[in-house]
Amino acid sequence: MPQLNQLLLVYQSQWFWLAVVLAAIYFGIGRGMVPKIERVVEDRNAKIAADLVAAERARAGADAAEERARAADLAARAAAHEVTAAAKAKAAKDAVARLAKADAAIAGKLATAEAALGKARKDALANLEAVAAEAAQDIVTKVSGASVTAAKAKSAVKAVFANA
Repeated sequence: MPQLNQLLLVYQSQWFWLAVVLAAIYFGIGRGMVPKIERVVEDRNAKIAADLVAAERARAGADAAEERARAADLAARAAAHEVTAAAKAKAAKDAVARLAKADAAIAGKLATAEAALGKARKDALANLEAVAAEAAQDIVTKVSGASVTAAKAKSAVKAVFANA
């Protein structure tokens, strides 16, 4: 077989060209591509580190902003509580003043009404005594047929009212 016979003649040149191609690949990749890949990896690592630092700064800023917001919220709540307390105190004071004024007005009206009631009672009692005296005079006249004077009937009615 001629193919196998020539194998002994050309195998050394094939080994040579194999070594040349492997060297070219080694130097092409090792010297050309590996540094670029390393630079990309280093840039990526640097970017990640910078992003982590920026994220840490942003988190610290957010924490500070949150703390300021909480402090402002507490201050606003305290101020609102003070305003509410002041409004409640003012409302209570106003209510007490209005209540005192209403009590005074009611007391005045009550005193006037009691005076009017007392006068009406006195007038009613006076009228009642007069009516009772007339009725007693009429009853005695009709029942017993005796005549009673108005003064005697009036004194008898006064005596009964005094004992009652």
